[in-house]
Amino acid sequence: MPFAVTKPLRQEVERAFPDRPFSVRFWDGSVLPATGGRGLEFTIRSPRAVAHALRAPGQLGIGRAYVSGEIVPNDIDAAMDLLQEWKPAPIDGKAKTRLMVAAARAVGLTRPPKRPNAEIILSGKPHSRERDAQAVRHHYDVSNEFFRLFLGDDMTYSCAVFSRGASTLAEAQETKLDLVAAKLGLRAGERLLDVGCGWGSMAIHAARHYGVSVVGITLSQPQAEIARRRVAAAGLADKIDIRVQDYRDLGDEQFDAVSSIGMVEHVGEDNLDEYARVLYAALKPGGRLLNHGITRLRHSDPKAGPFSERYVFPDGAPLHLSRNLLAIERAGFVAQHVEGFANDYAETLRHWYENLDARLDEATALAGEERIRVWRLYLRTARNGFLTGFIGIYQVRAQKPGPDVLPGQTPAGADGRGQSALGK
Repeated sequence: MPFAVTKPLRQEVERAFPDRPFSVRFWDGSVLPATGGRGLEFTIRSPRAVAHALRAPGQLGIGRAYVSGEIVPNDIDAAMDLLQEWKPAPIDGKAKTRLMVAAARAVGLTRPPKRPNAEIILSGKPHSRERDAQAVRHHYDVSNEFFRLFLGDDMTYSCAVFSRGASTLAEAQETKLDLVAAKLGLRAGERLLDVGCGWGSMAIHAARHYGVSVVGITLSQPQAEIARRRVAAAGLADKIDIRVQDYRDLGDEQFDAVSSIGMVEHVGEDNLDEYARVLYAALKPGGRLLNHGITRLRHSDPKAGPFSERYVFPDGAPLHLSRNLLAIERAGFVAQHVEGFANDYAETLRHWYENLDARLDEATALAGEERIRVWRLYLRTARNGFLTGFIGIYQVRAQKPGPDVLPGQTPAGADGRGQSALGK
């Protein structure tokens, strides 16, 4: 009988999901048709896809099957829309058991598939220096040229600001960097610490346009190498020092301002108070902090699932804005201004994944097929997170009190007018 191997599985999937806005094509050529929808089809290429789902039921198993190329949507954007819009009826325990039995029969004696190479399981204590270094290397040490393909030549890997009139990604990133510098009130001759400096964009912008000297720190050696080359090419080697260094190892150095862009979400709740204390200690009295990071919004929502943990941002932990502010205030800072940019980040991510899709062959040659599948999904999922209110992103400007600075009052130039930023 044709298609006999997958018939019980098809029947159970059809029974569990009677209303399906997608079709499923199995490895034996049989198809479970859609009952509606927009032509979305998932191809299950081999029994290994089902074996992944059996080995790790839920998000992780399906994620492994997708990353390894065993489950393929014919349209990734339609698949993302489905994840946001489709609300299937709950499956009871009996139906789940029938599905698993049918899946096991379809898989047969297939050897349990190994985890994709793109998956990582970190070792050591969460957010220790050693483990944080592992997490950073997993995400960032793919290929500098890979990141350039979708970020653009400025290599700025954080939320761009389109809402102030920029029309291109490059313009929006320039706007963001200038906004950070303006909020910090940078002035010629000051020292800036850029925590999580990436490929050096903020350091170069601040030194070139504001005349400050900069220390930039990152845990990624490849990032630091590119950042140093960019600094040298800009003729700013005498003003910018790029280091491979953990923020906890700053010592007694003192700065007039600290920019932390896209760093706080990697610190972890257990270390958040220490992070704020370290930055506070690094500032001179009256020094300014600009903390820019992704946050969770609804307190009822769960943390990110195992797919992000294993494939995208290991140990990444966006916390609520209130928790970030609490750590800042506990450290002794006076918070002066908070501003959200969720729509800007959604637009930034759209530019990034369109850039990546436009150069997919080059990106695959640099990063490999598994990583490309991860990144195409990750960039779209992140965008949906901002659009649906699962996550947000905020800039918090705060100040270390000093004899010449009143609480709630910014130094001249910090907001373009030298006045209190409260309530703006």
